[in-house]
Amino acid sequence: MPTYFYTAITATGEKVSGSEAAQDERTLANILREKGYLLTAATTEHAKKKILSFGPFLNRLHSVSLADKLLFTRNLQVMVAAGVPLPRALDILSVQTESKSFRKVLLEIKKEVVEGKNLSESMGNYPAIFSELFTNMIKVGEGSGTLEQVLQQLTLQLERSHELRSKILGALLYPSVVIAAMLGVGTLMLIVVIPQLAATFADLNVPLPLTTRVVIAFGTFLSKFWYIAFPAFFGSLVLAFQLTKTRQGKRAFDAFILKAPLFGGITQKLNAALMTRTLSSLIAAGVPIVRALEITSKVLGNVYFQDSLGVCAQRVGKGEKLSAALKSYGRLYPVVVVQMVEVGEETGETGNILAKLAEFYEEGVTQVTKNLTSIIEPILMLIIGATVGFFAISMIQPIYGMLSAL
Repeated sequence: MPTYFYTAITATGEKVSGSEAAQDERTLANILREKGYLLTAATTEHAKKKILSFGPFLNRLHSVSLADKLLFTRNLQVMVAAGVPLPRALDILSVQTESKSFRKVLLEIKKEVVEGKNLSESMGNYPAIFSELFTNMIKVGEGSGTLEQVLQQLTLQLERSHELRSKILGALLYPSVVIAAMLGVGTLMLIVVIPQLAATFADLNVPLPLTTRVVIAFGTFLSKFWYIAFPAFFGSLVLAFQLTKTRQGKRAFDAFILKAPLFGGITQKLNAALMTRTLSSLIAAGVPIVRALEITSKVLGNVYFQDSLGVCAQRVGKGEKLSAALKSYGRLYPVVVVQMVEVGEETGETGNILAKLAEFYEEGVTQVTKNLTSIIEPILMLIIGATVGFFAISMIQPIYGMLSAL
């Protein structure tokens, strides 16, 4: 029996870690649930040694884009529906993919399937590519003989995730380009133009106002010590990014995003759409509700949504209704989600109602992203105008003072 090294959260949201002997990961989750813990991650001793020997950076090299996984899942569903044997289907798909790392993984999976392993078990060896959501749905499909339907559901899930991600990135592309251009032009002015004006003002012995002195000091520092300023700037960005990966930093960042005027609503809609879509897919595939909640909690990006579903999974496991558990998190889940889940529990159509809710919130995210550019554009224009005005006034004011003194 393998030994698993796990991390889990308690009913109060605290993280714990340890080791436990279990037959498989699902058994481990049940053991920890009896202790009042919710499993969030688990690796065997073999996997741990593998990670330690190759490092997390090399482990990331095995990651595959969402578009590649979507194409693979869609084509595999078509081949399974056509009656193509699984090893043959994996062989064909390994040739079709353009990713060398993905091709290698598919050939390894094909080899293990030929040797008698289940597809879900083989996919589980590559968690960087096939998430727990993916492998659990495949496992249910294999056990119930509905692999084609499960693959169809997974295709829909990946399509929706890809669409949402593309729309969010597309909406943020324009402001990102404008901000990058503004920073580039501003830096160039500070390094090239400002020092020349500063020399002119010094030659004329013109009294300078405070704003002008600040701009000149900043520009002079950048032009003389650029080899310190730029590494320090990019180093601070890297440090800030790494801080968001820590537990405290992640919680602080996610709390800020939820409360931000422009992005709070988008984050809530996006996580609600992802939660309802994932949960509906798992329920439709036949995954038990408690296990479905545990898996969905790991899919969501915001830590507060993750913790809420983790606690909901524990409460549902003790016999409480999901709608009642969700009511405790009114600031995260809109009232309509709780009410519709309650209707689904009463009618036995929870999976279908969650799918309808997912479509509703996905449409909401689409509409918000369409309006995002039109909302951000005037804000950017105001920021650019204020910045340019500040520089212009700071540089022109001494000239006007000099002319008035003549």
